[in-house]
Amino acid sequence: MPALGLISRPYRRSRQFLFLCSVVAAGCGQAGVGAVPGTADSNGSLALGAAQHSQVPMGRKQRSVETCPTIYNFLGYPDGSIPQAGLVDRSGTLYGTTSTGGTSSLGTVYSMTPGGSEHVLHSFAGTPDGSTPGAGMLDVKGTLYGTTYYGGANGVGAVFKIDKSGTLSIVYSFKSTPDGAEPDAALIYAGGLLYGTTRIGGTTGNGTVFSVTTSGAENVLYSFANGSDGASPVASLAQLSGAFYGTTQSGGTSGYGTVFKITPSGVEKVLHSFAGGSDGAIPLGGLVAVGKALYGTTATNGGSVANGTVFKITPAGRETVLHNFGASGDGKYPNAGLIDVGGTLYGTTAEGGIVGIGTVFSITTSGAESPLCSWPSITNGEEPLASVVYLNGTLYGTTQGGGSASQGTVFAVPL
Repeated sequence: MPALGLISRPYRRSRQFLFLCSVVAAGCGQAGVGAVPGTADSNGSLALGAAQHSQVPMGRKQRSVETCPTIYNFLGYPDGSIPQAGLVDRSGTLYGTTSTGGTSSLGTVYSMTPGGSEHVLHSFAGTPDGSTPGAGMLDVKGTLYGTTYYGGANGVGAVFKIDKSGTLSIVYSFKSTPDGAEPDAALIYAGGLLYGTTRIGGTTGNGTVFSVTTSGAENVLYSFANGSDGASPVASLAQLSGAFYGTTQSGGTSGYGTVFKITPSGVEKVLHSFAGGSDGAIPLGGLVAVGKALYGTTATNGGSVANGTVFKITPAGRETVLHNFGASGDGKYPNAGLIDVGGTLYGTTAEGGIVGIGTVFSITTSGAESPLCSWPSITNGEEPLASVVYLNGTLYGTTQGGGSASQGTVFAVPL
């Protein structure tokens, strides 16, 4: 099959996704995926927040499909704009990043109360502190850690930390070779180390899995070769039974991406290579572990209309498609990973719903999918491209476009 091309980061998920769709399947639609009308820098994303695990209250009520409630509209300079990452809960306050906006138009870190009061903690300046943060952050003992796609000392991305007062420092700046470049995923924390992925760089330029200490000592666990082992990991890792699991958006035996396992010592094994047919193609989201299995999404293919899938995979590599998107109102093109809330999974789709600009959905581990809410117009928000987070009975998330200023939104969906 033809090689899957990549579009540079400022034109993230949406434009890249359209390009990949044109390679993978004629069934990929285009409504609602491009830049927000009238906004020069409103683009898509590959970034995903780390999976969140919570407990849902007993007796969750059934919901009909309705408008996803907006609690904040980003305004652009000097506020943030185009939030392409999910949120993280730290002691009841939400924290996130915007890929642009801020005083230098290179992105921000912000805090958000559940009621919608926003405060910019840091505006990125490029070098040396990083720029274009597209991934969600991670709370480790009261300090938030994240990645920037560009910037840092060498211009190809960085790992940063920031405290609740907004003091930010760079933990590690990538050099591209051999350590990787353009980290596009949230970090996870295990055994005293931060683990993550880079989209490109490494020994062959096809991305890496890395670890880094909180004091900045980085180690490459694995460099992808763009063969059967996969290429371009753009999602966060999941941990299960002492090993890490992740996805690559391309590579594998058919070129449509993989699910892989990697040990802390760097031994990589491909569990599944997507074939681009009924099993789906282009997994852009990370995995979430529930019980003894892992669950994820593919952004396209699967089923007759090629609108993406939700899948289950065992650590032994047995993959099962739980849901094919394409039914009326159920959404299409899930770009983000799922979260587990008391045994039910929740996610977002970049398109579909009331007028085709995105949904929030639930799905059981046996495959019963239900859309929870959607966006009726771009003034409410459009294109939710990141995972949601659960806090006190409500799902919180972001849309990378739309809103009153066409700079993106934060939404809240009571369960």
